[in-house]
Amino acid sequence: MRALVRPGSEGKIGGQCAVTTGDVLNSQTFSMAVPPADTFIHLVGVPRPAPWKGKAFRALDLPSLRASLAAAQEANIRHFVYISVAQPAPVMKVYVQVRSECEALIQASGLSATILRPWYIIGPGHYWPMVLWPVYKLLEYVPVTVASARRLGLVTIQQMVAALVWTIEHPADGIRIVDVPGIRALASTGC
Repeated sequence: MRALVRPGSEGKIGGQCAVTTGDVLNSQTFSMAVPPADTFIHLVGVPRPAPWKGKAFRALDLPSLRASLAAAQEANIRHFVYISVAQPAPVMKVYVQVRSECEALIQASGLSATILRPWYIIGPGHYWPMVLWPVYKLLEYVPVTVASARRLGLVTIQQMVAALVWTIEHPADGIRIVDVPGIRALASTGC
């Protein structure tokens, strides 16, 4: 397993993970470290997405995905994994639009890929949405809001990790999209 980090962040990666330094916006700085690999996981994005960060999404999320796809294609990666966002959504329009554009690039790349679509991931430093949990549960029982409530539901960091592990262990053949209910279901499989 290998992780790409910016210079100066090498110490932030622990465990058995090898570290490659490079620029996520320039595949030439890291593509030589991709092979041999079966799976490429793209986890780059603007931290703490917010509606006013539209320019940052266009400056980081989209170009980093392009660079990652170029490196994955050059290395003949068998399975590309991308963390997108639930769609459609009533808020965060630029974020959703950029992530949708990234998904279209992945689909046009010819690579087999799994696209995970969480809405909000609950974990350390990100617990405030828990106050909305009862509202989400209630909306899942109202016929006119059930689809949106499920699509835009909350998932835990443990559920996301379990879904990621499952997607790595079960590579897609073609394009596979896993939404919030799918992420929860994968987490319940006991991976």
